[in-house]
Amino acid sequence: MLILEDEPIIALDLAATVEAAKGCVVGPAGTVAAALDLLVDREVSGAILDANLPDGALTPVAILLIERGIPVIIFSAIGVPDELRMLYPDVPVFQKPASSHRVVEGLVGIMIGRHPEG
Repeated sequence: MLILEDEPIIALDLAATVEAAKGCVVGPAGTVAAALDLLVDREVSGAILDANLPDGALTPVAILLIERGIPVIIFSAIGVPDELRMLYPDVPVFQKPASSHRVVEGLVGIMIGRHPEG
């Protein structure tokens, strides 16, 4: 799973939770550019994406993943950027603060066909 999160403590907590659930972490990436670089040569099965990053909004990463059919969850205190919300109104959003277990369970639920509760 790709983790795109610029707060190191949150990123490490999410990564540890994914690994505890027997998942493989790609990243964590702290910027949009770093996430896009990772996606050039890495396959991911899902992604947890923060919305507000040092180099801008997550929109390019989210669009790339969604167009590839990869499940994503937005995990942010500010919500979803307007452009992304207009293109993909059903993208699940988990508001910070929320436990990393709840967020990872939400993503796994999407991956197996359940609708997450954010």
